[in-house]
Amino acid sequence: MPAILAKKLGMTQRFLDDGRVERVTVLEAGPCPVTAIRTNDVDGYEAVQLGFGAVREKALNKPKLGYLKKVNASPVRTLVEFRDEAGELVVGDTVTVEAFEVGQKVKIAGKGKGKGFQGTIKRHNFSSGPKSHGSHNKRAPGSIGASATPSRVFKGIRGPGQMGGKRVTQKGLTIVDLLPEQNLMLVRGSVPGSKGDTVEVRTDA
Repeated sequence: MPAILAKKLGMTQRFLDDGRVERVTVLEAGPCPVTAIRTNDVDGYEAVQLGFGAVREKALNKPKLGYLKKVNASPVRTLVEFRDEAGELVVGDTVTVEAFEVGQKVKIAGKGKGKGFQGTIKRHNFSSGPKSHGSHNKRAPGSIGASATPSRVFKGIRGPGQMGGKRVTQKGLTIVDLLPEQNLMLVRGSVPGSKGDTVEVRTDA
């Protein structure tokens, strides 16, 4: 089960040999140095830790920089562990897009776009009220409970609040093309996050 970290570059379209047009998201995937291997004997679980996002040394704090120097890894901004994905990897190896294949199904996780504080119409698809004849209920959520009993608002009521900005996993995406010389991966469809965000790519077994 290959896994890799990638940066979302944006969306474009790809013309296939049969004339079809594929809407794809372009990801700059890797190279990701292996910075640690977790084992059941030592850590109680199996995982591989990958680094991504080359930066200057002065951009990192001393503990992180010292840790990376200890494992002979170049300075990277992001460290992520992937459970049960170690396989034959060892510390010092580098994971690239060549670990994947065209046509392979993957799932991609990242932080979705934040929409800020939104009302119930945008956040929960509520219907709006009448907009004429002096209506005072154009976008109000309406009643959310009785007054005397239970004299409180139940937890979980769908109301206004922060929308988006949470971790999202998109499953069932297909790799359309791989460009190893440029570390690029083209995936059919949309991917969580904004341009420039770091995402996690795993095979979707």
